[in-house]
Amino acid sequence: MARAIVARRNGDDFQARLFWLKAASLLDPGSSIVKVAYETGPTGFDDILIEYDSNKPIHDHQGKAIYRDHLHCKWHTTAGSFGYEDLIEPSFINAERFSFLQRAYQAHTQYAEDGFGHRFTLLTNWRIKHQDPLQKLVRKESDALDNELLFDGSTDRSRMGKVRKLWREHLEVDDEALSFVARTLAIAETPESLLSLRERLDEKLAAVGMKRIPASESGFFYDDLIIKLLGQGRIVFDRNTFPEMARREGLLESSNTATHVPIIGVRSFMHPIDSLEERCDQILNIVPYFDGRYIRNDADWENRIFPELRTFLFENARSTDHLRLIVDAHVSIAFAIGALLNVKSGKSLEIEQRGRGRRFWANDDSPIDKSWPNIEFEEQDFSIKEHKEIALAVSLTHNVSPSVRTFVKQKLPEVSQIIHCAPEGGSSQHSVRSGRHAGILAEAIVHRLQDSRVNGQGTGRTHIFIAGPNAFTFSLGQHQHAIGPVTIYEWDFDGQRGGGYSSGLCL
Repeated sequence: MARAIVARRNGDDFQARLFWLKAASLLDPGSSIVKVAYETGPTGFDDILIEYDSNKPIHDHQGKAIYRDHLHCKWHTTAGSFGYEDLIEPSFINAERFSFLQRAYQAHTQYAEDGFGHRFTLLTNWRIKHQDPLQKLVRKESDALDNELLFDGSTDRSRMGKVRKLWREHLEVDDEALSFVARTLAIAETPESLLSLRERLDEKLAAVGMKRIPASESGFFYDDLIIKLLGQGRIVFDRNTFPEMARREGLLESSNTATHVPIIGVRSFMHPIDSLEERCDQILNIVPYFDGRYIRNDADWENRIFPELRTFLFENARSTDHLRLIVDAHVSIAFAIGALLNVKSGKSLEIEQRGRGRRFWANDDSPIDKSWPNIEFEEQDFSIKEHKEIALAVSLTHNVSPSVRTFVKQKLPEVSQIIHCAPEGGSSQHSVRSGRHAGILAEAIVHRLQDSRVNGQGTGRTHIFIAGPNAFTFSLGQHQHAIGPVTIYEWDFDGQRGGGYSSGLCL
């Protein structure tokens, strides 16, 4: 019994911390969130309601606007897994009569009959079963279900056909009605523990000027406060009522006088649990140009994406000397952002780097530390004197050298030299320590490329392959004028295009 009580309380705390994480955005003038509610909404999706500014909604993986997000939080103290069959079992959501899918159907008919504008999200720390059809159906860039895959024209005997048949018969609807339901559904697997969620909430509280709770304290005041507010019937908050409640409850830090630094975001894929609309003043959303991680039309890199990126960055950089960047985007785009906002731009620039938490990196964010690993170089020359192009392989987080060598031999006969760069001690997720360290590594690589030109190598295009933080890629891009013409290459993470590399932006 005691374990059951603890498990229930932990689930309540998880829901409470998610609420505060979203509600704190109501104090952020740059956030698109205009309303957050607790225990409000359609049955089964009433844990948390998030409403967005109609002029700045969030978007799904197809670029369709989402104005309201209804969350069903399902948190467990132990690891577990589920599949598509569990969604028709009431016990999966601790219910006696109605299943998760039936609740989703009811919510869809009540709030989003046409399948647009609202999203009904299952947020859980359980994982989808390995090899279950649901694994393929959930688009990881947005957590939405892939309707095109679900309704792929196959028979009911096929893998996806069995999913359709089970769900269709359970809801007693036809394929068309099922497609509208599926279109509003999202399934978000979160790896966050209660501790990591508390750490992320602490960052948010600090950013908007709310009182923080020391990590050394076992209790967490905000967990209890939301229960008291619920008991008082104060469960729906907007940009007027939330600040009022925060002042009344003594949640605001009176000493918070920090000047707001504009934050802009660039997104070419959807982050599963971090919506840029909540944290950015302006966003460039280029997700519609991609099918997951893959560009739909190769010509869009130069014809559409780069011009839109240039216009967006220049318009936002003109009005300020200090700018923060959040980049949920491909390697090519992170590099291009650096190339456009280069070292001669005269701007103070910071770029967010995710790891264990999030923080903004800048070229002067920390003093130089002698323990930081330096970059080491290894060269491979080909006996092709008439060719002067270079392949640059950067292995910061993992070793890309074998894959680059294979790709160059098969696809880039014009390359006469491969320069492989890796940190002392080998590649790892912690090889780049800060923004200043990233800048130092980028400068070292640029100097090595320039030395190659002095020695008669690499007078043509440089082909760049990077496994490293986007903050480093941005720093390297800031030196593109010194590198010369470049092509950036994208790795096939999902293996859906045969694996290996494909060309991205050419600058």
